[in-house]
Amino acid sequence: MRKRTNADAVAASAGHIKTRKIDGERDVSPTSDASDEFPSSQAAGQATDADARVDSMYLDTVDRSALDFDFEQVCSISLSKNNVYACLVCGRYYQGRGKQTHAYFHSINDDHHVFINLSTLRAYILPENYEIHDRSLNDIKAAISPDYTVLNIKHIDTRCEYSRDLAGKKYRAGFVGLNRIKSNDYMNVVIQALAHIQPIRDTLLLMPDLEKQTVLVQRLALLVRRIWHPKLLKAHVSPHEFVQEVVNRSKHRFRLDTQCDAFEFLTWLLNTLHLDLGGTRKRASSIIYQTFQGEIRVVSQKLEHARTRSDEDGLILLDTQKPFSEKKLPFLTLSLELPPKPLFNDDEDEGDDDMDNAGRKSSIPQVPFGSLIQRYNGSVAVECQGE
Repeated sequence: MRKRTNADAVAASAGHIKTRKIDGERDVSPTSDASDEFPSSQAAGQATDADARVDSMYLDTVDRSALDFDFEQVCSISLSKNNVYACLVCGRYYQGRGKQTHAYFHSINDDHHVFINLSTLRAYILPENYEIHDRSLNDIKAAISPDYTVLNIKHIDTRCEYSRDLAGKKYRAGFVGLNRIKSNDYMNVVIQALAHIQPIRDTLLLMPDLEKQTVLVQRLALLVRRIWHPKLLKAHVSPHEFVQEVVNRSKHRFRLDTQCDAFEFLTWLLNTLHLDLGGTRKRASSIIYQTFQGEIRVVSQKLEHARTRSDEDGLILLDTQKPFSEKKLPFLTLSLELPPKPLFNDDEDEGDDDMDNAGRKSSIPQVPFGSLIQRYNGSVAVECQGE
C-alpha cells in the first residue's frame, strides 16, 4: 500500500487531483472522477422533473366546484370523525387511506385518486398511497383551514379591493353571507356582529394552537377566518358546524329548527366563550371581558305604593328626602327597550330614511340610538321590581 506524501496532500488541497478509496483508505489519483461520489446537477434536475410529473398525475381531475368544506368533517359511510379524507374529485368525505378503508375502495370503484387529509392538509394519490407536493393545491388547503399572520390583518379594515370566487362572483372579504339552514338567522346576526369587533376578530384570526381549544372556540374561529378569507371557493359561508356545536353545548336551548331570541343567544355565547378561554370573575381575565365588560352605577329607592304604571303616568323621580341605595354592577350587555310597532303607517311622512331597497316605504320604525340609550344617562329613573 502506497504511503500518502506531503506533495500529494498539497496537490489534493489545491484541487489538481481527485481522491478515491483504495483498500479502506483514501488515496489520490489524477484519473478519479468526482461523479462517482456526487451526482451531477443535470441528473438531479432530471430526477426533480420526474418527481414533478408524478406529483401532477391526476391533478387535472380535481373539481373545485364540487368542494365544500363548511359541513361537519365525518366519513360519509362510517360517520367517523377520525382520520377523515376529502376526495378532491367529488367532494365526499371518507375515512382512512390504507387498504380496506373507505377512501381506498372509493379510489378503485369510482376512479377518483386525489385525496386530502382534513386535519393535516397533506394530499395523497390513492390507491398507490403516496404523498404529493404541488402548489396548485394551496388554495384548497387555505379553504379548509385559512391561516393569518399579523401582517395579513394589519390593513384588513382599510382593504377595499374585491375578490372573486370560482364562479366569478365578486365579494369583499369580511362581508359575505351566512347560509340560513333552517331558523338559525338569529345566530347569523350574532356571528356577523362578533366577526366585526376588532379585538374579538383579531384574537380568533391569530389564535395559536387552535386544536387545544374547546370545540366551540375552534368552530367559531374557523368560521370567522372563512368570513375574512379573500380567496373563497364560494362567495358565501355555511355556519353548519358551529350551529351543531351550539345546539350540543346549550343542551338544545338554542335550536336549529326553532326561532330564538338573538339577545339571549348573545349573552349565552359571550359567557360560554369567556369560560372556554380561561376567564374568571376578575376583570380583563379573558378577551371577552376585556372587550365587553363595563360597569354601571345603579341608584335605587323603594316605592311606597308600587303599582303598574301606564303610559299616561309621568316620569319617575327619586325623592331626595327618602333613603336610597347605590351600587356598582359589572355587565357584558345592556338591554334597550324598543318602541312598539305602529298599527298604521303615516302616509304623509314620506322620507327617504324609511324606504327599503325596493323603493317601498318600510314598516319598521326608525328610532335614533341616542334616544334608546337615555335610560342609562344617570338622570332617567326606571321602575324595576318595586324600586
